[in-house]
Amino acid sequence: MARGQSINQELSEVLNELWKLDVNRMKPGKDYKINLQEKAGLVAKSSNNARDCARTPLFSYVNEDKLKSIDTYAHFINLLDNYEMSTGVTEHVTKQELQENHLFLDAVLKTEVMKRAHRYLVRKGLAQSDPAQFKSQLYDIWFKLYHRNKKGGEDSCGFEHVFVGETKHDKVIMGLHNWVRFYHQEKHRHVDYKGYNARNNKDTPDEDDYVLNLQFSWNGLVKPLGSCFIGVSPEFEVALFTIVFFLSVTNVTVKVDEYLLEIVVHKFGHSIGTSYPKMISSNNKNF
Repeated sequence: MARGQSINQELSEVLNELWKLDVNRMKPGKDYKINLQEKAGLVAKSSNNARDCARTPLFSYVNEDKLKSIDTYAHFINLLDNYEMSTGVTEHVTKQELQENHLFLDAVLKTEVMKRAHRYLVRKGLAQSDPAQFKSQLYDIWFKLYHRNKKGGEDSCGFEHVFVGETKHDKVIMGLHNWVRFYHQEKHRHVDYKGYNARNNKDTPDEDDYVLNLQFSWNGLVKPLGSCFIGVSPEFEVALFTIVFFLSVTNVTVKVDEYLLEIVVHKFGHSIGTSYPKMISSNNKNF
């Protein structure tokens, strides 16, 4: 393991419980297939030019029928068209969108993954024990609008940034750390996968890895280094990032299944500003 990194054992144990409870996680090679292709090249600072090291899309197959048949994925997908891409553009939440937010949280809260996360946070004295009050806390963390761009109205929220993605001054990609969103944008040719990111040959990812560091363009803008879970359920991501948010840590190193990860969660006031996983190593490489 790289110098200076110490694994948070308590958090790793909890996250491994969530991992085992994540029955809605998709199986690589069966429910979806990815084509990693080549390692991405370097991108000059503030540049939107990237050498394309991947001739074909990242996702060669996703079982969309299965996604739509699972409540949390189905409600998650309904939220993906509810936001303005650019920061500085005021978000207006309709009654239908408000209902969709609540339906998604209700579905997530019914899962064993989120129930376990809730119990852990209550035991730590960090969350309300009453499910309705906990849901209200989750709503504020993920869906409460705030001013990311100081000049405009309420233009962002945790869910939009992390799972949907947004742009800053139409020049920089921010967020977009979710595989389902990535797949949908790639399918509609808004996203162009450029290749995977790895520090060295030992860190070359596998087609069945559940975490990927990657490079891509989105509507003409380039994200030189992005990262996301692949195949995991929405409830797993919400649970994991919510726990780290409540623990008030910005960066934490954990061992989940065979993956050594850095989990990054930045607050924006009392809400999530950004959250994502960074692959350090997998398959016990470099341990």
